[in-house]
Amino acid sequence: MNILITGASSGIGKQLALDYQKLGHTVWGQGRNQQRLQDLAEQGITPLQVELSELEQVRSSFADLPAMDLIVLCAGNCEYLDPQRFDAKLFERVWQSNVLTIANCLDALWANLKPGSQLALVGSLAHLLPFSQAGAYGSSKAAVHYLTQALGTDLGDKQVSVHCIQPGFVKTPLTDKNNFAMPSIISPEQASQAIIKGLNKGKTVINFPSLFSGFLHILNCLPYRWQQNICRRLAHKEGA
Repeated sequence: MNILITGASSGIGKQLALDYQKLGHTVWGQGRNQQRLQDLAEQGITPLQVELSELEQVRSSFADLPAMDLIVLCAGNCEYLDPQRFDAKLFERVWQSNVLTIANCLDALWANLKPGSQLALVGSLAHLLPFSQAGAYGSSKAAVHYLTQALGTDLGDKQVSVHCIQPGFVKTPLTDKNNFAMPSIISPEQASQAIIKGLNKGKTVINFPSLFSGFLHILNCLPYRWQQNICRRLAHKEGA
């Protein structure tokens, strides 16, 4: 298969690119860090150094790519809002990284989608609950979830399957910055295998780890005020 993975220079995207390459697929990996991309190239992955926030750069960089069997839009970032002060610039940065870069990629890659292709967007289980300080990150991932559903509607007639990948905590450079407990945290290797397995099965939504996902989905069924009280208590406990 021809596979394109964005955010391939670190974390889940990197591991996914390596695993697909080892399975014998032809993989293109997008990133920004030249040295990390060179490391990928040495392992058989075609590197693409592209700034995804720049639409014209994305268009020109992806213009000559062949039709793709699988596109995984994995690039993203996480920053937390200060409850004492709403930071519009922080909010803008997070949405730029997690939502608008996806829009730029879709704009540039739309013609690469063919009947039988798979398009996967990486969201997060975080959007299921109103976690403290996660207003920017959680809302951006809720947008990714909705976008995936809407794309599935629009691309169904083209026989393109659309998938939403929703991890819990995965040990990556992003989560290494967190200063709070991360239950059920898994390795990038475990995350990659869960994604590959889910895509092979054609799952529309790929949630993992399963027990943590199930617990959050149960809490998501509670009244909003209850959810807010639970998340407020968690925040107070972490701050104690």
